[in-house]
Amino acid sequence: MEGVMTGAMGTSVATAQAHVSHASSQLPLSMVHEGETVHVARVRGNGEFARHLATLGFVEGASVKVVARGNGDTIVCVKGSQLGLNRDTASHVITC
Repeated sequence: MEGVMTGAMGTSVATAQAHVSHASSQLPLSMVHEGETVHVARVRGNGEFARHLATLGFVEGASVKVVARGNGDTIVCVKGSQLGLNRDTASHVITC
């Protein structure tokens, strides 16, 4: 394959670089695609709102899978529970 270098573990350098750039980017949960699993980087919002989301499982490092999206709403699986979030609420959860 021309133009692709392979690292010591057999992973192409291009693949490794793409993984690093994706892992370092942060997106609001409202922009994560259906089927993707991401991690919570932080929650934006006032203390009460952030505490409410924390009780639902949206804490730093938590794994979140986007199960479905429709009409601006997002259904996610977090800490073993499926939850529906409207676009505004999902936009306050910043993921990486």
